[in-house]
Amino acid sequence: MTFQEQIQQGIPSILPSKKEYDLAINHAPKRKEILSVEEKKLALKNALRYFDPKHHAELIPEFSEELETYGRIYMYRLRPDYRMYARPIDEYPGKSVQAKAIMHMIQNNLDYAVAQHPHELITYGGNGAVFQNWAQYLLTMQYLSEMTDEQTLTMYSGHPMGLFPSHTEAPRVVVTNGMVIPNYSKPDDWEKMNALGVSQYGQMTAGSYMYIGPQGIVHGTTITVLNGFRKIKQNPEGNLFVTSGLGGMSGAQPKAGNIAGCITVCAEVNPKITKIRHEQGWINEIVTSTEELVKRVHTAKANKEVVSIAYLGNVVDVWECFDKENIKIDLGSDQTSLHNPWAGGYYPVGISFEEANDMMANNPELFKEKVQETLRRHATAINKHTAKGTYFFDYGNAFLLEASRAGADVMAENNIDFKYPSYVQDIMGPMCFDYGFGPFRWVCTSGKPEDLQKTDTIASEVLEEMAKTAPNEIQQQMQDNIKWIKGAQENKLVVGSQARILYADAEGRIKIAEAFNQAIARGEIGTVVLGRDHHDVSGTDSPYRETSNIYDGSRFTADMAIQNVIGDSFRGATWVSIHNGGGVGWGEVINGGFGMVLDGSKEASKRLASMLFWDVNNGISRRSWARNDEAIFAIKRAMEVQPLLKVTLPNIVDESLL
Repeated sequence: MTFQEQIQQGIPSILPSKKEYDLAINHAPKRKEILSVEEKKLALKNALRYFDPKHHAELIPEFSEELETYGRIYMYRLRPDYRMYARPIDEYPGKSVQAKAIMHMIQNNLDYAVAQHPHELITYGGNGAVFQNWAQYLLTMQYLSEMTDEQTLTMYSGHPMGLFPSHTEAPRVVVTNGMVIPNYSKPDDWEKMNALGVSQYGQMTAGSYMYIGPQGIVHGTTITVLNGFRKIKQNPEGNLFVTSGLGGMSGAQPKAGNIAGCITVCAEVNPKITKIRHEQGWINEIVTSTEELVKRVHTAKANKEVVSIAYLGNVVDVWECFDKENIKIDLGSDQTSLHNPWAGGYYPVGISFEEANDMMANNPELFKEKVQETLRRHATAINKHTAKGTYFFDYGNAFLLEASRAGADVMAENNIDFKYPSYVQDIMGPMCFDYGFGPFRWVCTSGKPEDLQKTDTIASEVLEEMAKTAPNEIQQQMQDNIKWIKGAQENKLVVGSQARILYADAEGRIKIAEAFNQAIARGEIGTVVLGRDHHDVSGTDSPYRETSNIYDGSRFTADMAIQNVIGDSFRGATWVSIHNGGGVGWGEVINGGFGMVLDGSKEASKRLASMLFWDVNNGISRRSWARNDEAIFAIKRAMEVQPLLKVTLPNIVDESLL
């Protein structure tokens, strides 16, 4: 069968042969035993819903074995034989260009070069899934190949509920992930519901089909590191940034450190992912002992090198060793997947990677105990360095939250706040999000590198023209992004689809998108998909990250994210998504995203102007109402540009009256 025929057949009527478990692939760790005997039967019944009853007797022992062995039913047998990657849009079967673009994005999220655990349909973060099983993937792709522009596909946590009649201006796909009743958002609730096959953790851009490989976070990390050094009034050159994690998102850190121009040491316990990042060129060197690491860092500091070094081992060993050897750390952070601390997101010190994985599955209570011991040691070592002048920030991965729950010394004197800020509180919030600057991204669905190069040039020209008249308050953001986009090609950031990201405000996003749409209309480039990370101005309500610089008491509310997605859906988004749990953990955040297809039409121009303006200014208005000075400036400026915008502004109370 051809690729197109395989897509169109969906779940095959004749079952394919059972597949061997591929040991060369980076697999998800075994999930802990959590279902009762009756619940295991229910999980099997739920999985078998996808198959004709004639296949049930054959599949029951196989799915039962998967559930026992891996803690989930992935349906490995149904994994396609064709290569998984984002094909040029014209290679997908279908009646809708928008649907074909979504297929392109889904396959990119599952590309072996992009996905963290591709056979388990997990894109990044240890549990950020596109689908729960391969039957869902096959059925979704079949629906997209059949869809017209007068239908909408409804996705319930990876399950394609079906195609429903709608209209041409409606979203083609509406995605929800992990949207459970609030009282059922504890980690074990997710474990149980996911094992039953009824809910999933979509992370941010995994379950919304908008992941573009580590490039997305490279840019954000570059901006964070640059501004981190600016905050402590130091040049990156010859100075040291220490962090950990080389997975789907965190793997961007060493590359970002190189672009920012500092020395980066990034610890990682997984040998396989460390090797992958080195092969991809995201890290320069791998070191396997602290003795060797100390020598290498001394040399790098003496020569003021720009270099990224991966330490294959636990980051606690690095912090403790550098304290003992009196190596000054200028910037410190952590980007392990601590939103998922008990299932592979963070590993205990002093135990091998293999032993830890075994303990995680077979003795979860001891594993949790060891993780919390490690968090306490980790925090103690950080405190010793900050006493010597290190600037440490929480990188929004729930490090401080989980450390506090473990009893680590991370609380401020008031025992309410953390003693260290999140990077949003200190850097990204006031410097970027409050001004409306966030991670605007696009994908050239032709698959042609030359199309991406043309869009880079277009974006650069638009930003340079805007910078001529931009107010002083946002000149730094403009110049950082002009420098970024001009160096994008030489930094070789593409992994998977022909994608790009930069930080832009509403005006910049609209002008760049309109310039793309005009280039498509002229036949200069092919169809483009617009999107963003959910980690943005208004897409996400996350009290320990995106909205951690909201101080009016509303940071635990989620009105902004819900309003964002509803508003995007009727202003022209091609698909929208709303998730529980992306980034910092299940039950800790609500986040929304979108995708928009540009086809060169007048309708696309109308949609992009309406939707992108709302998508940014919704968040600025909320941040303004929270009395954030930068957001008040930005929303006033937006109201001057758009007379139909009228936002309620806060009146400021004289503190002495209180």
